[in-house]
Amino acid sequence: MTQTVAQLLVEYLEARGVDHIFGLCGHTNIAVLAALEKSSIRFVNTRHEQIAAHAADGYARASRKTGVVLSHLGPGLTNAATGVANAALDSIPMVVIAGDVPSHYYGKHPHQEVNMHADASQFEIYRPFVKRAWRVERPDHLPEIVDKAFHLAESGRPGPVLISVPMDIFSAEARSTLFDRVKANASAYQKPSIDDTTARTIVKTLLSARKPVMYVGGGILLADAAQELRDFADHLGIPVAHSLMGKGALPDDHPLTLGMTGFWGTKYINDSCRNADYVLALGTRFCEADCSSWEGEYTFNMPPTKLIHIDIDPSELGRNYPVEIGVIADLKQALTVLNRVARELLPQPRGNESLRQEIAANRKQFKSSNAAAEASAQFPMRPERILADVRAVLPRDAFITTDVGWNKNGVGQQFPIYEPGTILTPGGYATMGFGAPAALGAKIARPDRVVVSLVGDGGFGQNPAVLASAVEQNAAVVWVVMNNLAFGTIAGLEKAHFGTTFGTVFRHNDQPYSPNFAAVAKAYGVDSVRIESADQFKPALEHAVSCGKPYLLDVIMENAPVPTAGHWNIMDIYSPGRKVSHVST
Repeated sequence: MTQTVAQLLVEYLEARGVDHIFGLCGHTNIAVLAALEKSSIRFVNTRHEQIAAHAADGYARASRKTGVVLSHLGPGLTNAATGVANAALDSIPMVVIAGDVPSHYYGKHPHQEVNMHADASQFEIYRPFVKRAWRVERPDHLPEIVDKAFHLAESGRPGPVLISVPMDIFSAEARSTLFDRVKANASAYQKPSIDDTTARTIVKTLLSARKPVMYVGGGILLADAAQELRDFADHLGIPVAHSLMGKGALPDDHPLTLGMTGFWGTKYINDSCRNADYVLALGTRFCEADCSSWEGEYTFNMPPTKLIHIDIDPSELGRNYPVEIGVIADLKQALTVLNRVARELLPQPRGNESLRQEIAANRKQFKSSNAAAEASAQFPMRPERILADVRAVLPRDAFITTDVGWNKNGVGQQFPIYEPGTILTPGGYATMGFGAPAALGAKIARPDRVVVSLVGDGGFGQNPAVLASAVEQNAAVVWVVMNNLAFGTIAGLEKAHFGTTFGTVFRHNDQPYSPNFAAVAKAYGVDSVRIESADQFKPALEHAVSCGKPYLLDVIMENAPVPTAGHWNIMDIYSPGRKVSHVST
């Protein structure tokens, strides 16, 4: 019996447990779409490939499964590139399957071919940011390539891969046994752990340390190791600071949670890390903003602070700070061993009550410093009031997506996350336009959970067509557009350092301007409201969350900077020797 390669591919994806594919049609991939029509796999149709990639990213984070994207060639593939690169920088497993030009037309420059430097070379575009890019040359090569692609996307440090398939191969007839060998392959491989000798060395070092700190990144969440982290911190009584991507790995109301470090961290959190004698780093790459541009007087000072670093990716060890002990291991496996060894060496947990009280007092003081803004009745609304009302309305396990600007930086600093993995934010690439479609993917992955996207007007304006997909999928996402009529964070920087907001503030006829996003949402068939007072917002959000339908709230907000005592040396680049802050005056 023979079938098309596209049909056999879809059957393989079904057998692998793929239940959603995000994408957009084109003449090179309609053989796959036709095969999906009768499949158990649900195709999520989007209006732009960047939406498809971000939605697949959000789906992968919320479901802990690999996101799958189906793309057309040429402009379809380049449209998706930003979303795929964002997934790469945040280590999100993703398989991109793209149609390509017919193999018998290589070099003839057929419709939409990319061949400026080599014939049929569109897959080369993705090489800088995917773990691997394949171009399929023959139908019988596809099974092995697809199987390798999923394993590579999911193994080691996760990330996206690309499979570029000429359209004639999708339509070729092949025997139904084509994929039989790879279907027999294990769908997942065992991950590396840590040996007992190394674990004992680490635990003994931490037990004898004067002021140890654990510093966790998004790798904890990718490894599904939040519970193991919590057990280890509780038993040894060690405080936990985190990067932006590590937020929520330990709940923000846990008594040992310090908070986010770096530019948007508080002085107390940064000083706790800088004054530590040992830092145990877990699944972090020590990003610039999280580490105050790696300048030792602000967040981390290594040396003299000594570093123990555990990561699945060997390239991260010793890259930004020298390590005393470097371990290549899966964090869930490593922490399982560390927890067992810790209990052997220290049978009873170490309470460290004085430290817990110190953290609680600092947390209370920081909360009180924002109290007036969180309760402010002014309109346009204070951003702190928006965040406080959102947190008050949402259940502990609600998913939050952010974009960039106040909704990312302010959330990282001020918005408590209580369940690991429930904040989805564009960390490494900081991609404007991520938050709105990522929420769609998260809701499709977890229809049982509340999903709210906190997104600026600049970010939402990037991909408003996500609303159409939400209507088609009956995905009850709530979008809160924090609308300051500007690319607000950049406007503040430009004003502070150069005395102007040129190109950063939205104006029409020399007046502040914004599209009416509530009206835009209604045009797509999404219920919406434009908030006209601070007291209107919270009940409107409660209704939006409870109505069970896609909903948008357009909230006019004051363009105020995220307050911080932290450091980022872009300030010194803008204004060398002047010590100008990020706050415009």
